[in-house]
Amino acid sequence: MKRGFLYGILFLVVLLSLSGCTKSVRYSQDEIKDFPPEVQEQIKQGTVALGMTIQQVRFAWGPPSEINVLQPSEDGKPREEWIYSRFLSPFLEKRLLFVDGKLVDIFPEPKQ
Repeated sequence: MKRGFLYGILFLVVLLSLSGCTKSVRYSQDEIKDFPPEVQEQIKQGTVALGMTIQQVRFAWGPPSEINVLQPSEDGKPREEWIYSRFLSPFLEKRLLFVDGKLVDIFPEPKQ
């Protein structure tokens, strides 16, 4: 009984560790060819940066775990908060704020 439980835990650990090793492609080269070269490189590396569009972020990181439509900005521009959670852990969570379709803030801030 204990042995089966331990094998199950080991299998789960291996499965979770391997899931971080594979990178699924979320775009084709044709879809990103018209973006500036630095944005294309960020998408290929799976990184996001302020100023990226919603589509560019989706190409880089894939769909978010959650999207919250916020009240418009003071000047009436639409705002959205995207939440990316890895394994549903708040310690690995990233929140992205878009105003008028552009990424304007990342919480917590990325390490330089």
